[in-house]
Amino acid sequence: MAKQNVAEQFVDILVRAGVQRLYGVVGDSLNPVVDAVRRNAAIDWVQVRHEETAAFAAGAEAQITGRLAACAGSCGPGNLHLINGLYDAHRSMASVLALASHIPSSEIGLGYFQETHPDQLFRECSHYCEMISSPQQMPRLLQSAVQHAIGRSGVSVVSMPGDIADRPAPDKTIEHALVTTRPTVRPGDAELDKLVAMIDEADRVTLFCGSGTAGAHAEVMQFAERIKSPVGHALRGKEWIQYDNPYDVGMSGLLGYGAAYEATHECDLLILLGTDFPYNAFLPDDVKIAQIDVRPEHLGRRSKLDLAVWGDVRETLRCLIPRVRAKTSRRFLDKMLKKHADALEGVVKAYTRKVEKHIPIHPEYVASVVDELADEDAVFTVDTGMCNVWAARYLTPNGRRRIIGSFSHGSMANALPQAIGAQLTDRRRQVVSLSGDGGFTMLMGDFLTLLQYDLPVKIVLFNNSSLGMVELEMLVAGLPSFGTANHNPDFAAVARAAGAYGVRVEKPRQLAGALKDAFRHKGPALVDVVTDPNALSIPPKIHAEMVTGFALSASKIVLDGGVGRMLQMARSNLRNVPRP
Repeated sequence: MAKQNVAEQFVDILVRAGVQRLYGVVGDSLNPVVDAVRRNAAIDWVQVRHEETAAFAAGAEAQITGRLAACAGSCGPGNLHLINGLYDAHRSMASVLALASHIPSSEIGLGYFQETHPDQLFRECSHYCEMISSPQQMPRLLQSAVQHAIGRSGVSVVSMPGDIADRPAPDKTIEHALVTTRPTVRPGDAELDKLVAMIDEADRVTLFCGSGTAGAHAEVMQFAERIKSPVGHALRGKEWIQYDNPYDVGMSGLLGYGAAYEATHECDLLILLGTDFPYNAFLPDDVKIAQIDVRPEHLGRRSKLDLAVWGDVRETLRCLIPRVRAKTSRRFLDKMLKKHADALEGVVKAYTRKVEKHIPIHPEYVASVVDELADEDAVFTVDTGMCNVWAARYLTPNGRRRIIGSFSHGSMANALPQAIGAQLTDRRRQVVSLSGDGGFTMLMGDFLTLLQYDLPVKIVLFNNSSLGMVELEMLVAGLPSFGTANHNPDFAAVARAAGAYGVRVEKPRQLAGALKDAFRHKGPALVDVVTDPNALSIPPKIHAEMVTGFALSASKIVLDGGVGRMLQMARSNLRNVPRP
């Protein structure tokens, strides 16, 4: 039997850690590892057109499955292309192992062709970043990288010269059982007692939820009922907390809507549940704040805390619910539910008024139709920019759907690559990429990856021929838009030329039929929707300097938000408000 080399040992450990595919672009320094993948039936090589796509796809796979995912780039420019997607995965707390292949070990530090220093370059976007400089370091170094990525929910980067990968593995190596799941963390009794006292003393409590509430929906609802609390959420908390929620008051932040802002500012006690909400300007500075988070480094970095609680949200609430005194007054909760419904009534006309005649098409209308027609267990990947707005306001979560985006890193071009990773986890599950024309064209080459692997991803392209969010930012700053216009082709024709299903929609009455046909198509499909470039969004609270910026930019601009089916949920929740 032939002796195993380091590359084969590397791939075997990935398989033991649960990795099912390795995304990347082949290259000389990476060849031994790719060949080892070729000969290992338990793992697949996914050839993408750009390494940034590889990292985004791995990050999406990790978020969908909850397992470790992996990507790879060859030496120098190859692995440098990984960095943006790895930043996104790291900030999204997705467990990703990245292999940054390196130049020959004898040439490191001598200015060799394509030389970089990946063990230094990736430190800021990883929990672990080290170089394998000898076969004897395997498998311990890789095992440590795996456990950092899984245990700390983020990225680990391993740099390995191609010549090291091709050497024989040592006869005697130390392998140990790998950690592949994370434990729950329970706070100490002292912290729980303090939080119970704060809740019991407060008349008005608001819960504000982030992605850390994943898997804790039932506990959050039970807790909210016990303390009669309105429940708001950040964008990353939407998919986990908004559905089946009679206490919902919407979302706060730049993309926010409803009464979440009021609920967080008019309470006596604000409890932040599993959220690293980045916009401290939207958080109050004159109410008591407690924060519960499984990552202690997140505690207090957005606002001044009166109590920091280190613990898993689900486990912490299970401890809290029987301890806190049940509140009887719904006055604050009902007031916020009424404000929420009133706020949504005021903006719903944005996508219901004469939409069948409005050309170019309202993007709000496109998002609402996609939401109605998509599967109940669909995965939506969402481009950064205005697509974030439409996803936040129009996609309806139900506990089975997933919404993936670059919500913390804020990178363009994330939706298509993330759709690749999401679809490869389950070819039968509907995956819909909500792409902007700017983001789509940035990594458009990987549309061909859909065709190469016959991935049935459906791309809904919001084509307003501009960088819409950037134009909004310029307006807020009082600047005329400049450098934001895109001269686009007929993307549907491009899709058809590549061999995919493609249809262009320019009139509202064509939209529903085009989407139904695309969703029914068995392979990849692209729906190129020409949307209104003047459809903009404003946050729920506008400061004077922002209004001044808009006034300087244009004499007449109509800004309207829209909320889709969330108005129906708000009206339904009002039924819980007792009538006098």
